[in-house]
Amino acid sequence: MSDRKIRVLIAKPGLDGHDRGAKVIARALRDAGMEVIYTGLRQTPEMIVEAALQEDVDVVGLSILSGAHMALAPRIMELMYESELDDVAVIIGGIIPDEDVEPLKEMGISGVFGPGASTESIIAHIRGLAARA
Repeated sequence: MSDRKIRVLIAKPGLDGHDRGAKVIARALRDAGMEVIYTGLRQTPEMIVEAALQEDVDVVGLSILSGAHMALAPRIMELMYESELDDVAVIIGGIIPDEDVEPLKEMGISGVFGPGASTESIIAHIRGLAARA
């Protein structure tokens, strides 16, 4: 990934109106030297994938607290592949029950971060993804 900064899109899909966690993560990633684009609240899967395409990001981070992750994530992943963004890593954070972690990873999500995940672990995961790219 040369000297270019890692570009991360932080998105809040669905009707969830709570974005404090997403903003904390966005700030932590910026403080770690990454370029962060925050899409704001209530984004559709189509809006998120279009933003990822337009912004030429390396990683899409989804923040979902509403419990709708098993409805939203498959659609986002489908649109990512259709848009030929299969080289862009997708991570997800929020209220994710343990039984949903494996299905999310099987659909191509590289990292799942639940409540209490440290910003350091998220930063390390993203840096690890960038090192492999």
